[in-house]
Amino acid sequence: MKMLLLGFLSLIAYSTSLDEVRSLYPKAKDDASITNTLAEKLSGISQDDAIELYGYKGAVLTLKAEHAKAVKDKKGFFKEGVSILEAAIASKPGNIELRFIRLSVQENAPKIVKYNDAIDADKDFILDHFSGIRDGSLKKMIRNYIQGSKVFTYEEKSAL
Repeated sequence: MKMLLLGFLSLIAYSTSLDEVRSLYPKAKDDASITNTLAEKLSGISQDDAIELYGYKGAVLTLKAEHAKAVKDKKGFFKEGVSILEAAIASKPGNIELRFIRLSVQENAPKIVKYNDAIDADKDFILDHFSGIRDGSLKKMIRNYIQGSKVFTYEEKSAL
């Protein structure tokens, strides 16, 4: 009975944490304090934990690069973030949330870093699998992102 209760409590803690990250992530691009809060919350996450949280950890590090002052910090955060995000996707390439996270990073990455090679593939993957998303909060977050994105056409946005 204790194991069942412990498993249930772990599941609640996981979903609360993922829900919290999902709610903060879209706001982090424009707010360094939210980015730092997320980075702190995700600092202990590893690839052995929830893979979506690991992907968000990588994305948040790329946002830390955007908010950093020193060029060395910008480069270091971005490189580490991309490495983490790509490792997450390599372990679960069919995960729509990870593909969404990478698309959001690549669409907003400075052209100079040349991190944009999967935009079309991720966009197509998201469009092909969007209707299959069962999690309402994830679906809403992705839909909201798509509506403000320059990558998606008016027709693609309207079809959702």
